[in-house]
Amino acid sequence: MNRVARCCVSYLICLGLVVALAVFLPSSLPVYSQKTSPLTTEIRGVWITNVASGVLFFPWGINRAINQLSALKFNTIYPVVWNRGHTFYKSPVAKMTIGSDTQLLLNFMHGGQDVLAKIVTLAKKKDLRVIPWFEYGFMTPHYSQLARRYPSWLTIGQEGINSIQDAPPEEIDNVLVSHQAWLNPLHPQVQKFIQGLILEVVRDYDVDGIQFDDHFGMPVQFGYDRFTIKLYQQEHQGKSPPTDAFNSEWMRWRADKITGFMAEIYQAVKAVKPNVKISLSPNYQAFAYRYYLQDWETWVKKGLVNELVLQVYRNDQNSFIAQLELPSVKLAQSLIPVEIGISTGTVGNPVKIAQIREQVQAVRDRNFDGISFFYWESLWGYIVPESPQQRRKAFFEMFNAKAVRLSQPKKL
Repeated sequence: MNRVARCCVSYLICLGLVVALAVFLPSSLPVYSQKTSPLTTEIRGVWITNVASGVLFFPWGINRAINQLSALKFNTIYPVVWNRGHTFYKSPVAKMTIGSDTQLLLNFMHGGQDVLAKIVTLAKKKDLRVIPWFEYGFMTPHYSQLARRYPSWLTIGQEGINSIQDAPPEEIDNVLVSHQAWLNPLHPQVQKFIQGLILEVVRDYDVDGIQFDDHFGMPVQFGYDRFTIKLYQQEHQGKSPPTDAFNSEWMRWRADKITGFMAEIYQAVKAVKPNVKISLSPNYQAFAYRYYLQDWETWVKKGLVNELVLQVYRNDQNSFIAQLELPSVKLAQSLIPVEIGISTGTVGNPVKIAQIREQVQAVRDRNFDGISFFYWESLWGYIVPESPQQRRKAFFEMFNAKAVRLSQPKKL
């Protein structure tokens, strides 16, 4: 079975799972009797993806998600809009570049309706922020139309290595892993394409922000493609890049180029809609820089990020807390709203609600601005250690007070 066929089968399995779960998951929630607390200020978010999840593929799935999240006092959603070389909205830029304006199965299941437009409309009625998530960043599968049409847009490693594992080594047990090609973030045509996707979402939809994550960078082993080598030589008196991918100057040069592109995006977005937030959900700074040349600490210092959602997908509580207390995180806390991303599990790796409660409390004890969960389907949708009803009740208890969102950035 080829990769395209496997991808289709994966989608169908996800859809079947959603249909089966629909029997057990009511669209409305029972009325709990617990007394609520006074109003509080806290960002409460969740990522909505298409990977191992069918929520986006049925109109009632989207309705159910937004209704349940609102009832349980969430206030922010991060719906995927860019994944596996496809957009999840009607994209003129994608249509012009790769020949398709949205993910085909999504388009079929919704009868051609624009899913992002529907999400925005429903969420706004429930007072939920919508911050579209460019999940795949510069990643794309080798079999994607994008990679096949524009091979010169891809960066590579030495000896022709052209793909990497799409998850950090310490997180392989917590996420679905595959090998991906990588668009070159230094290439001007790639930059034009990515920026085009971003700007049309900002311009054409009533969104509160846009979000990038750990895939918005370049794997440290890449950068040995013809374009990048030539660019490096032009700026280094004809010298080729070091063969050591971890050479400090070579790392800094590539990271600074990515920072420069981030600055261009920030300025372009703010020129279209000044109040739209730039949200970033990276791994911790040392890892992000060393392995993905993503110097987000510098981005925060330069004012290129309005909201940070740090991914801290750890099962061990001591390791989880250690991530919260890193100097780069404390610096970000002093400058902008910082949320902590908590894993609620995957299909093969469910997380017990007791661990989720403990991690939420650790975040609150350290005065972070909010929490976001990865991801919607595993909040209370899978057959997990507890029943869906038990998990929903637990979230009701954790979020028993309605929260208002931060509206102004922090200042030194």
